[in-house]
Amino acid sequence: MSADTPRRIALLRHAKADWPQVSDHDRPLAERGRKDAPAVGLKLAETGITFDLALCSTAARTRETWKLAVQELPSRPKTVYEDRLYEASPGELIALLNETPDEVSDVLVIGHNPGMHALADGLCGRAEGDALSRMTRTGFPTAALAIVSFTGPWKSLELGACTLLDYWTPKEH
Repeated sequence: MSADTPRRIALLRHAKADWPQVSDHDRPLAERGRKDAPAVGLKLAETGITFDLALCSTAARTRETWKLAVQELPSRPKTVYEDRLYEASPGELIALLNETPDEVSDVLVIGHNPGMHALADGLCGRAEGDALSRMTRTGFPTAALAIVSFTGPWKSLELGACTLLDYWTPKEH
């Protein structure tokens, strides 16, 4: 792929988690999360994007979100469970995405707040339609999905380099 290859990143915050007496990393999804995860999977399928790679935090709630969402996709992308996504800052998330091989066009990242929201805000220098105002208004609740695009090699991804194509939450639909 050339340096001017268009790329898309779907940033997905895990679905609603429960608060049982376990470590934060081991928290499972709540009942609402188990309902919202397939809905976000349907939204991902509706985009028509065939993801080449899914990067998923190793936390129980992100793995469970992905397990339920991926069932709604027409094809399963290669999935990498990545420890560095847990509690990652926007800079750490960009550094991780910068490592993506250039033959990968479209990536889905399943992670946590506040990093996912801050990354979506920071990446988007531009937006289509009202996506940015909706994201600003609602924040980045559980199961929120932002789809951004940029052109160039992965190592060139930086703050302000993307266009926000779509923003979705289960509560809006």
